[in-house]
Amino acid sequence: MTHTYEDFLARLDELGVFHMDLSLDRMAAFVKRAGQPGFPVLHVVGTNGKGSTSTVLAELLSTHGLRVGLFLSPHFVSVRERVLVDGAMLSEETWARLGARAFELAEGLGLTYFEVLTAVALLAFQEAGCGVAVMEAGLGGRFDATNVLNPALTVFTPIAMDHMNVLGDTLEKIAEDKAGAMRPDAVAVSAPQEPAAWAVLEARAAAVGAELVPATEVLRYSRRSGRVEPGGHARYVRTVRHIDEAWLALAGAHQEQNARTALAAFHVLAARMRLPVSADACREALRRAFIPGRMQIVADAPGLPSLLILDGGHNAHGLAALKRSLEDEGIRPVAVVVGCLRDKPLDRMLPLVRAIAGEAPAYAVGIPSCPRALGPGELAVQLGSGSAPDVHWALKRLQDANGPVLVCGSLYLLGEFYTQHPWLLERRQAVSDLGRFRQ
Repeated sequence: MTHTYEDFLARLDELGVFHMDLSLDRMAAFVKRAGQPGFPVLHVVGTNGKGSTSTVLAELLSTHGLRVGLFLSPHFVSVRERVLVDGAMLSEETWARLGARAFELAEGLGLTYFEVLTAVALLAFQEAGCGVAVMEAGLGGRFDATNVLNPALTVFTPIAMDHMNVLGDTLEKIAEDKAGAMRPDAVAVSAPQEPAAWAVLEARAAAVGAELVPATEVLRYSRRSGRVEPGGHARYVRTVRHIDEAWLALAGAHQEQNARTALAAFHVLAARMRLPVSADACREALRRAFIPGRMQIVADAPGLPSLLILDGGHNAHGLAALKRSLEDEGIRPVAVVVGCLRDKPLDRMLPLVRAIAGEAPAYAVGIPSCPRALGPGELAVQLGSGSAPDVHWALKRLQDANGPVLVCGSLYLLGEFYTQHPWLLERRQAVSDLGRFRQ
C-alpha cells in the first residue's frame, strides 16, 4: 500500500495537536520496539530560548564535521519544519514513508501528536546516519516525549512561568517538572536562572547524582565584541579557546545568552567526546545560525511594511527579552500588531506590550487557525488598543508605515503570518545595518 504525505498528515491531525497525556510509557514502548538511537542525544529543556539555543548548538556540531539531526517545536506552517538533518527539511516522500513506519511501530500504543513527530524524528536521524541529535523538549521535562532517550547532555535554557495549567502555578513547580529531565550520573549545562528555579535544579542534581554546570562558568561570550573567553570552571578553563570575531547572526540582546549557553554546552560535550574545537568552525556556526520568528528582521519584502520585526515571545519572560533587545538596539516600533492565547499570563504580558508600543498604535488581532487564541475584540479591551481581524489585514494597512512595525505575542500568530509568506521561513534575511531601524 502506498502512503502519501497527505495520508500521514490526516492520521496525525486525528490525534489533535493540543491533546496532551503526560506519561513516558508510550514513548518508552516505542523506543523499545524501534531500538535505542545509535547516536548521542543532546536534550534542550526550558521555557524560553530553546529553539535558538538548539539551533546554535546544532550549527556548532555541524561546522565541526558531524551529521546533525535537529528536532524543534512548534512548527509555523508545516510539520516538516520540526525535523532537520544538517539544517535541511526532509522531503514529503520521506515524511510519508517514515510516518507510515512510525505508525506501524506504534500500533496499539496510542501515541499523541507530539509523540508521533518525535518518533518520526528518531527514525529520520537513524536513517540519515546522524552522528548526533539535538532534541528540543516540547512542553515540560520529566514527562516530555523527548525524555526517554538517555541524553549524553541535558541543556537548560531559562525557566519561566508558562503552561501553568499543565506544569504548575509557581516557578518552583514548573522548574521541578523541567528538572526531571536530568539523568543520574549525567551532566547538565544551564543558562542563568531565577534563584527559585536554580535551587530546584541544584536539588534535583544532588538527588540523582548529576553534575550541574552553569554556562557562565564554562565560558563568557559577548555578542557586541564577538569574543569567546574561558570562564572560571576548573575543568573547562583549559579546553575553551579564546575566539575573536565570533559574530552572531541572530538579532536581539537575549540571543547572546542563548549563544553562550549553546557554546558552553558544545564545549562540555566536545571535552567529553574528545572532539577538537576549531575557532573558525565556531565563527562559521554563529554566522550561519538562523531561526525564524525570533526577533527576525525583514526588510523591503514585497507586500509588507518596509521594516518588519517578527517575534514569537509568548510569555512575560519572552516579551521582556524583546523589550530589552529593542531598547538595546535603539529601535522604537511605529506600530505593534499583537495576538495572544487565552491561557497565557496576560496580566504580566500585556503591560510589556504596552511598554514596547509606547505612544505607537497597537492592533490586537485574532489568530483564526488557533482555537486557544483570544478574539481581537476581547484582546483589544484588555490591551486598551485598536483591533483588526487578523495579522494580514493589519499589515496591509500598515504597508506604508514610516518605520519598523512589530508583530509579536505568539508563535501561532507568526504561523498565521507565514502561511502567506512561507519564503521567510528559510530565507536568511540578514540585516547588517540596524541603523535603518533606529530612531
